[in-house]
Amino acid sequence: MLLTEWNMDDALAVRYEEGVEDGLSQGSIQKQLEIARNMKSGGVPENQIAGYTGLPVEEIAKL
Repeated sequence: MLLTEWNMDDALAVRYEEGVEDGLSQGSIQKQLEIARNMKSGGVPENQIAGYTGLPVEEIAKL
């Protein structure tokens, strides 16, 4: 049984925070891919790019 009352404002606030976190995470991944793409076009070896960005070598090879 629930001991607290459901509140629409609280539910919306939680959902908003989750959305912000998801957006920041997606933006971070996109930035890592952009940096990796630029490094690869500059001739940096894939294993070094993986070390700098934290992306898997397989993902970098796809770029």
